[in-house]
Amino acid sequence: MKAVQFETSVPPDGHITVPPEVAQQIPPGEQVQIMVLWDTTSSDDAWCEAGRQRFEASYAPEDSGYEQLMDEASAR
Repeated sequence: MKAVQFETSVPPDGHITVPPEVAQQIPPGEQVQIMVLWDTTSSDDAWCEAGRQRFEASYAPEDSGYEQLMDEASAR
């Protein structure tokens, strides 16, 4: 499988255009897979931070025994 990467923007009509230099690398009729990535907003960061804080708030000192078991297993 081959891969190419390019950056573009999504216009109001929602159609993403493949640059001609990329399109010419793909044989006509070839099945392709598309992955779309974009930057997350700061609200996503705030959501993750709130979840992390809730998770850490439920951590008790008694739970440190699990960390010790993990450390011992990785030393083997």
